[in-house]
Amino acid sequence: MKAIGVIPARLQSNRFPKKILHYIDEKPMVVHVYEKAKKAKSLDSIIVAIDAKETEVVLKEWNVKTKMTSDNHVSGTDRIHEAIANIEVDVIVNIQGDEPTIDPALIDKLVNQFEDESLQFATVAGKDLDAKNLTDVNTVKVLLDREGFAVNFRREPVAAEAGGYYQHMGIYAYTKATLEKFTNLTPSKNELALNLEQYRALDNGIPIKVILTDKVNKGIDTMDDLKQFEAQ
Repeated sequence: MKAIGVIPARLQSNRFPKKILHYIDEKPMVVHVYEKAKKAKSLDSIIVAIDAKETEVVLKEWNVKTKMTSDNHVSGTDRIHEAIANIEVDVIVNIQGDEPTIDPALIDKLVNQFEDESLQFATVAGKDLDAKNLTDVNTVKVLLDREGFAVNFRREPVAAEAGGYYQHMGIYAYTKATLEKFTNLTPSKNELALNLEQYRALDNGIPIKVILTDKVNKGIDTMDDLKQFEAQ
């Protein structure tokens, strides 16, 4: 089984422009992600899918493998689809470029799920969903069925006594065939209403397997997130 990790790296993010190139401990944020991902034993290669010459120039200094993609993509998934279009691969892992502490072992655990050849799509959720995150609209919660597949995702607060919910982590893996099918589907009503892309899979009958981890690493989406990260 051949697996590739792809880090979609749009330069002009809305809430934190150029965050992927923001230096943390003397390295651009996305370089930390790239180097962590390279430690995953299950990945045959890592590609950073970029959309700007500025990113290409900076990352060349760090010997990062990049692939230039269109700057018109509306999602990281579409960018990944372009980046791997001409590559023979079985499983693609979508790794967020703003998670510099991503655990390589977690990537391996995710990829290893695809030893089950019936699996199409997988993601990760954390067991550490505390009362604060249950009510935080910026924390995506996922409800699982008894077999560990996603039933729904939500941003709205969840009652503390509600069972079956976990904190979703924005890392995905899919077969190449599933990625191609996904990107050719029209965004679903739930996806548009909730701004949660994974609903395009659920609403079109693509089951999402969820593996659990003890702790979710929060991505750095805003300057406040960066301050919290640097204070740790």
